[in-house]
Amino acid sequence: MGKGLEEAVGAEEEEERDDVVDGAVDFRGGTAVRSKSGSWRSAGLIIGVEVAERIAYYGIQGNMISYLTGPLRQSTATAAENINVWSGTASLLPLLGAFLADSFLGRYRTIILASLVYILGLGLLTLSAMLPSLSNSECQVDDELKSCSPPRSQVILFFISLYLVAIGQGGHKPCVQAFGADQFDEQHPKEHKDRSSFFNWWYFTMCLGCMATLSVLNYIQDNLSWVLGFGIPCIAMILALLVFLLGTMTYRFNIQQQDKRPFRRIGRVFVAAIRNRRIGRDGILAHQSSEQFEFLNKALLELKDEDSMEEESCSPSEVEEAKAVLRLVPIWASTLIYAVVFAQVPTFFTKQGVTLERTILPGIDIPPASLQTLITVAIVLFSLIYDRLFVPLARAITGKPSGITMLQRIGTGILISVFSIVLAALVETKRLKIAKESGVVDEADATVPMSIWWLVPQYLLFGMSEVFTMVGLQEFFYDQVPNELRSMGLALYLSIFGVGSFISGFLISVIEKVTGKEDSWFANNLNKAHLNYFYWLLAALSVMGLAFFTFFGKSYIYNNKGIRRQ
Repeated sequence: MGKGLEEAVGAEEEEERDDVVDGAVDFRGGTAVRSKSGSWRSAGLIIGVEVAERIAYYGIQGNMISYLTGPLRQSTATAAENINVWSGTASLLPLLGAFLADSFLGRYRTIILASLVYILGLGLLTLSAMLPSLSNSECQVDDELKSCSPPRSQVILFFISLYLVAIGQGGHKPCVQAFGADQFDEQHPKEHKDRSSFFNWWYFTMCLGCMATLSVLNYIQDNLSWVLGFGIPCIAMILALLVFLLGTMTYRFNIQQQDKRPFRRIGRVFVAAIRNRRIGRDGILAHQSSEQFEFLNKALLELKDEDSMEEESCSPSEVEEAKAVLRLVPIWASTLIYAVVFAQVPTFFTKQGVTLERTILPGIDIPPASLQTLITVAIVLFSLIYDRLFVPLARAITGKPSGITMLQRIGTGILISVFSIVLAALVETKRLKIAKESGVVDEADATVPMSIWWLVPQYLLFGMSEVFTMVGLQEFFYDQVPNELRSMGLALYLSIFGVGSFISGFLISVIEKVTGKEDSWFANNLNKAHLNYFYWLLAALSVMGLAFFTFFGKSYIYNNKGIRRQ
């Protein structure tokens, strides 16, 4: 009887220990209890917050080309450059947001602060659309068309508001996804498996929510009111903040190390490595090929000397953190061309659609920006195919639980994007041919007698590429950085698209200057432009980018793994 009682008590104590989540606390700072916090109960709310935020962001970005070339009267090339600069800034600011979160504020506080800035920006953006667009304006004539500029105050307020949105997004985006993944305990078998699927469901749900709303939002902006079209995203962000705050009592908060400044630790390692570098030292970085970053390879090896580490106060674990970050650089760089192609979707892909026949019913035209929902349709449908058919089939062939590795997934998506941009070039070539045959080349506002459905395949292919590349990049940059830098890992993933947008803007600017106004690739009259040439250039660069990615991917060794995985 006594033995049975002891066994029962022991089992109860073991169950209680299992119910405690190591390395995490609840919202009061007490022990995080597994049965009362975290996991899908919290992650589900956080995914809902992300859906609302993406609706707000893409509700602004998706149709901005129409607003800039419409009410704000900018040229096609200028509008595309402005969008690329803004998108690039919005994608790079997460580096700052992640730095603040990982070093000072924590993810929870950063999300709240960023949400408030986000809402302020969207509110002012709505206000800017309320200003009279053409009152007291001065008309100016250029070589192609007569355009009236809106009041300067409206333009200034618009761009101030737009960059406030970028700042808010910069703090919100990397922290929300990392905070959602933090709700799963890596040391618990079931929760570790659930965290692996979290990234798939995160992207799937986000795209499903956006698909259900953005087509309606774009129609409102093009046909009803820009004020309402900007106001709805503002309301969405207010609701997102309320939902996030309501879930506070269910969240888990990770306990950081005593040194809460991981950037200082890593920076100290690189400074020590450079100071202690000696010529002639053999070897290479653990887990890194000898061809990559040789100047830091030797320097970091120098820190393996115990005297050097003691002198510079760098522990072996800090050196490993620095090497883990360094290994990400070639993968980051070789995916930039994919981001350049990604930047064309809300700009030139959308502008193509403006010139085509868009009527589906008498008096009802498809908003060109609504075709971007085809990308989310492809993502939603192919995500299910990927999870239910592709992964099991690949698992049977490779023996890997995930079917293919993260880098293989990313590379597959880059390959598909090459086909997408090639198809876009072929369709644009056909559109220009039909415009010439129809005699509408000199008519900037004429509708080319070609259905907008010709653009559908390039959108669907790019959506399919996102299922591989975007989700793969998210998981890769979250998984391969030190635990305390996971917000920064996701910010690094986002920065790919920021730098890609800047590269896209730079290419457009250079090409515009080289080709000139007479034969510009980006003429305001798209029937005289040569977007197909630009697409062919991007296709060639994409092939080069894929080659570099394959080279670096083959030499990459995953963190905490004993074997090389390609």
